[in-house]
Amino acid sequence: MATPTAVDLTPARPGTLTDSATLVWRGLARWRRDPGPLVASLGFNILIVLIFAYLFGGAMQVPDGGSYREFLMPGMFVMTMVFGISLTTIAIADDLERGVTDRLRSMPVAPFAPLVARAVTDLLFALVTLATLLVTGLAVGWRAHGGAGTALGAVGLILLLRFALVWVGIYLGLVTRGQTAVVAVQTLEFPLGFLSNAFVAPSTMPSWLGAVAAWNPLSATVGATRELFGNPGWGGDSWAAQHHLWLAVAWPIALVAVFLPLSVARYRRLGR
Repeated sequence: MATPTAVDLTPARPGTLTDSATLVWRGLARWRRDPGPLVASLGFNILIVLIFAYLFGGAMQVPDGGSYREFLMPGMFVMTMVFGISLTTIAIADDLERGVTDRLRSMPVAPFAPLVARAVTDLLFALVTLATLLVTGLAVGWRAHGGAGTALGAVGLILLLRFALVWVGIYLGLVTRGQTAVVAVQTLEFPLGFLSNAFVAPSTMPSWLGAVAAWNPLSATVGATRELFGNPGWGGDSWAAQHHLWLAVAWPIALVAVFLPLSVARYRRLGR
């Protein structure tokens, strides 16, 4: 009598792309069920633009007498990408605290699909944020003068920076614990953003601080997008100021090369 062949009842393990797409859909569904955080974030960014455009604008001196609002908006586009670090950190830390991450790790889910899904979801969030700010900028008088191709290139550089900062936020979310740590991450966003050429020329700072600001990854993206949008900027004679476009690509690639492996390694060690 033939021996029955054992049947493997273990569910098939979908691929990383399939699992990631499912988890991205989960994140989008949360936006639909609870749009409050999305609306609050967009409202905050619009409010900041209006404050700078209408309250502080009269006191700012624009290089070569250009439009302050055209000078302002590239800096604001990049600043909102920085503010997204804490949103990513909070989402990762919240899933860890509520046990969502542990449940996903115990299920037949591709090992790093949750990280990929978080990166894609937050990049979609950044795209919505950037689109909202582009419309807000047009409403307050900002214009792009470099043509459609260069404008799309500027948008690509902004989203490239956000993609890199997503992995910074993922890593911080995996290593921080508790609300105090998250607040500390939120607090660090402002020095990181303001220690750049977004609002103040590095040449007006003390020499050592100006050098830090000039080499800030944000300064590279702000300078490059001002150039691509045809908006006024600070200029400068330093190597960093003369190579904004190159650095706007190199810095995000470097950040991803550092923080993506760190995030993966940390995710592997969870629970050990």
